Order: sequence, then structure tokens, then C-alpha cells
Amino acid sequence: MNAPYRSPGEAPARIGRLARLPVFFALTGKRVVVAGGSAAAAWKMELLSACGAMIDVYTAEPCEELLALAAAPPGGTIVLHPRGWRAGDLRGAAIAIGDCADDEAAAFAAAARAAGVPVNVIDRPAFCDFSFGSIVNRSPLVIGISTDGAAPAFAQAVRGRIETLLPQGFARWAAAASRWRAAVKASELSFAARRRFWQIFATRALDAPDHKPDGQDFAEMMIQARAPGSTAERRAIAIIVVDPDDAGLLTLRAVRALQTADVLVYDDDIASTILDFARREAQRIAVAPWRTGLAELTASLAADGKRVVRLTSACSSEESAGWREEKAPNDS
Repeated sequence: MNAPYRSPGEAPARIGRLARLPVFFALTGKRVVVAGGSAAAAWKMELLSACGAMIDVYTAEPCEELLALAAAPPGGTIVLHPRGWRAGDLRGAAIAIGDCADDEAAAFAAAARAAGVPVNVIDRPAFCDFSFGSIVNRSPLVIGISTDGAAPAFAQAVRGRIETLLPQGFARWAAAASRWRAAVKASELSFAARRRFWQIFATRALDAPDHKPDGQDFAEMMIQARAPGSTAERRAIAIIVVDPDDAGLLTLRAVRALQTADVLVYDDDIASTILDFARREAQRIAVAPWRTGLAELTASLAADGKRVVRLTSACSSEESAGWREEKAPNDS
């Protein structure tokens, strides 16, 4: 009999090449050096100050926007030094921003790198260790978008589309998560129950984004997380029936299931664009559809306390008998 799934030793699909690694600097209370005083530099400084950075600006000719910003920064301080930059100014900085002419850009980037400081030279990608990209701000939920400098207008258009999909209320939910995380971690909840808490939290946030979460919400979610036979627990195994080639037909509920899966058991003809919705750390098992033993495989995985999602273009009666269905593209 053929094995119903691929050998555990077979390498899983890997992430495709990234033009840039998306990272988020923690800059509160850290020193940032900016060389130059144009409107473009002022915009970067507004972002940096909003992140809590303490900014030292070296320029003999600050623009009006910069002068106004320094007088009333949104967060961290902005100190103007009425002179050009020097190599020694870069020591101890977290990052460095250069607003430099062509003949100065290479020198500034070299000085920053010699000091071990990541550098961005505005509009000079050849001298940049990192880029800013477009930002969707629902802080502490923040989304960065980059085209690696290829099409800034396209990045702005994508940002606009995402803005329409993310309610402003998500900022309140993300802030609540920051407030409650320590309390959840310090509670007597088991690891599985803590996981259920955050699954319940995510469901509530998505279902009621304009609601302002409060202490009553926290108490109710803690009770639900502790309750045996909770919704999250009952849905330990889910089946999603999809068009194997069209990720655009996935429902929001199907996407949520994929994003919370510990193990993804999927037909080997499912497109990678659909698999990409699953968490990167989720275990992935590719299977030949219609083989025997799949129900037993998923049941054994779920018995270990894992959330299992079966992704298939067609479900056998053997599999569906004991599973809770989450059909896609519709939820009928």
C-alpha cells in the first residue's frame, strides 16, 4: 500500500526570495543621527520621533518644516546642531539618516558603516542598509510595505488598499493585547488555554473591530479560555475544501483557520499561493488525496493537542465523518 503522506525527511517548501527583510526597530530612547535639513529629511524625522527616538540633526540650513517639527516633535526630541556632520557624530547611534548630495552620500554611508551604524541615504538606494517603505499605522499594529524602491507609487496604492481593509479600531485591540499579555502569561492557564485565549481575542477583534475592549472583555475571554469544550477546542480539527489553484476564493473564515493551524495536512496539488496563508512555523504534510489513513493521521496529530487543518480540493467520506467542516469558497 502506498504511504498516504510524504516522507518526514522530505524538505518542505521554502519561502521565496525576499528583496528586503522586513524588520521593526525599537527606537524609544535611542539616539538617531540625521545629516541634512530638507523637507524629505524632516518627514523621516517625524517618523523617527513618533517612534520615541532622540534625534540629533546636523545641518546649517534647516527647512521651515524641520524648524516647526523640532519645536513640537510628536514623540522623541529633535535637537538641531547648526553645522555639517562629522564622523565622530555617528558613534553610539542606533541608525543614521543622510540627506546628502551625490559627492557626500558615499562618505556618509562609509562613515556610518565604519561606526557599525545601519544607514539610509535618502533617494540613494546604493548607499542604504535599510529603507522606510510605506506604512499603515494602527499602532501598536504597524504594517510596512516595500517594493525595494522599484515602484514607490505602487507601494502607496497598496497601502491605500490595506488602509480600507484595516479598521481604525484595530489599534485599540492591539493596545489591549499589549496591556493584557503579561496578565495572561502570569495566569494559571495552561499553554493550550493561553493559546485559546489569543484565538478568542483574535476572533473578537475581527468580528467587532470598532468595539473598545475593556476589563469585562478580558474576564469573559479568560473564562472561555478555561472552559473545557470551548469553541477553539472543539475546532481542533478543521477541513477546508478549496479550489486548488485559486487563493482568491478563500473565505475569511478559511484564512483564519489556516493562520491558526499548528499542522497543515494538504493535498499535494494545492497551489503555494494558498499554502502561504498558513503560519510559517506550522508543520506541513503533503498528502496524496483519496488515500486511506488520512483520518487516522489527523486524529493522531490532534490527540497531541495540536490544531490540525486539512486542506483539500475534495473530501472523502472517511475524512469528513469525524471532522468539523469549514468549506471554501462559501460557508454554506
